[in-house]
Amino acid sequence: MEANQSLTERTNHRQPIIILVDPQLGENIGSAARGMWNFGLKYLRLVNPRDGWPNSKATALASGGGVVLDNVKVYSKLEEAVEDLDYIFATTARHRDLDKEVISLDDAVKRAHIKSNNDLKVGVLFGPERAGLENKHIAIANSLISIPVNPEYGSLNLGQSVLLTSYEWTKINLNAQEVEVVGNEVASHSEIQKLYEYYLENLDESGFFFPKTKAEPMKINLRNMFSRMPLTKMDVKIFYGILRQFVKWKKKI
Repeated sequence: MEANQSLTERTNHRQPIIILVDPQLGENIGSAARGMWNFGLKYLRLVNPRDGWPNSKATALASGGGVVLDNVKVYSKLEEAVEDLDYIFATTARHRDLDKEVISLDDAVKRAHIKSNNDLKVGVLFGPERAGLENKHIAIANSLISIPVNPEYGSLNLGQSVLLTSYEWTKINLNAQEVEVVGNEVASHSEIQKLYEYYLENLDESGFFFPKTKAEPMKINLRNMFSRMPLTKMDVKIFYGILRQFVKWKKKI
């Protein structure tokens, strides 16, 4: 018991937040919670769980990990679930057609540890069991995580993926040294989302998203571009300033 308390105490500080997007089966939610608690992680968020919440099957599968489910937060939209985060990873088995950095799980948890020690809130997205994350979800993330598996059988279920991520986080967190804060202050996810919405509104008004049949993919690509760049707070101010000047110039014509 003493060892478990020590693990929990040492991994409590600035933990990554696990986010399950459109999870389908309560059993998989419970399995994910159990895997998290095995390694001291306790912050779980659910986005639009198919079978509703709370879920008795999730509770049954969580076993001793029920403490994770006791504190779970549920959202109807992904944008709401990540609003307070500063950096977001997305797990995917396939490389989508969006231009996005893909890194290994090992490199991802190292980066997460550095950002967490710099007081940034980190989240990891996991997609629904059947098809994984869609482009509209991936566009919000800053980086993609690829887990190397047997190419002849690359199927990891939701619970296994969360458990592997939790294990890697705990392993590096227990062995790593404190990291100093360096460089300019990174823009939060909320700040980047507001910047995107500002551009979306003004570009939409100008007729940029044309033709209508291509509007939605264009908007996803724009969001993906903003999340892909490691923007600082100063970068965000500059992007605001650029568009404001164009809007002012247009009104003078």
